[in-house]
Amino acid sequence: MIIGVLKEPKGEKRVSLLPEHIVALRKQQVNVMIEKGAGDNAYALDAQYETAGASVGSRNVVLESADIILSIHSLTENDITDCKCKILFGFYQPLFNAVYIKVLAEKNFTIFSIDMLPRTTRAQSMDVLSSQANIAGYKAVLLAANLYPKYFPMFMTAAGSIPPAKILILGAGVAGLQAIATAKRLGAVVEVFDTRPAVKEEVMSLGAKFVEVEGAADAAKAGGYAVEQSAEFMARQKARIAESVAKSDIIITTAAIPGKKAPVLITEEMIAGMKNGSVIIDLAASTGGNTAHTKNDETVVVNGVSIIGNSALAADMPSDASKLYGKNIFNFLQLIIDKSGAINLNFEDDLVKGTCVAHGGIITNERVEAALNS
Repeated sequence: MIIGVLKEPKGEKRVSLLPEHIVALRKQQVNVMIEKGAGDNAYALDAQYETAGASVGSRNVVLESADIILSIHSLTENDITDCKCKILFGFYQPLFNAVYIKVLAEKNFTIFSIDMLPRTTRAQSMDVLSSQANIAGYKAVLLAANLYPKYFPMFMTAAGSIPPAKILILGAGVAGLQAIATAKRLGAVVEVFDTRPAVKEEVMSLGAKFVEVEGAADAAKAGGYAVEQSAEFMARQKARIAESVAKSDIIITTAAIPGKKAPVLITEEMIAGMKNGSVIIDLAASTGGNTAHTKNDETVVVNGVSIIGNSALAADMPSDASKLYGKNIFNFLQLIIDKSGAINLNFEDDLVKGTCVAHGGIITNERVEAALNS
């Protein structure tokens, strides 16, 4: 059996597998083919892949030879035409790309989208969303520190005192918690808002203040995401967030709802009330963003406030991001590869079934089907 790893499109520095993952797969009698230059941006050279036991070739050769194709991003039309295998594996965001998934399904591809992995205890070692969000939260704070025209920590000098930066973090999931920890290490004062009261203890254990708004809908079964809230709660939430926004120097937003547009938590009026030189890092930009002015992959300046829309910050730390992503992928592959190194798709396994979005010529995931028909 051959696993093929493709080079990602321009702007994406990560790669699906590093040489260290190849060594482990080779022990399982699995062959790996790497597209030439696929790991260059993650500081993994072709020679390192070959030393680990992989073969390196052109994109066409990989597409024509592999039994499973790994790619973080979607394949192009030419890739689909050239691809001889029928199993695709990547980070395809099928709830937002349902039409693309339907096209592949009709061409009889079996598609595993790792971002659809059920977020259970058993799946933690395969949870790409968490591993990449952790990096994004860390990088968001460092990016804000570079853009913010003042210090993060408090300084007391002979020339006067510098107050610490005030940071507001919206969403205390994996990205938010890492952002809290990083901001506190840099000496900032941190406030955190989340609709889930259960995360209050975690937030406070990291040294941040938890902003509470009563009456939130239960998000216990939302897999770590936000859920849609009532109109009454949204009104209270807006008022409470507005208070925190007005005194914040930096805001990091992370709120996302699976398959839906990200909720707008920072309105135009709130941004107008922020101090000149303030910074907003919006990690939900790819699904619309948490501010009224967010544009994905762009920096927008409104009334002196810089709003950076970036949902792919993990790609800015490509070596470790690829290391973690590849380990997640390797762990999942153990569910669909038997002891002899052959493919064994066991759809009785809830993780295999949940991650598979198309098989046998049809879309197999109910949520993706619903997104297609919405």
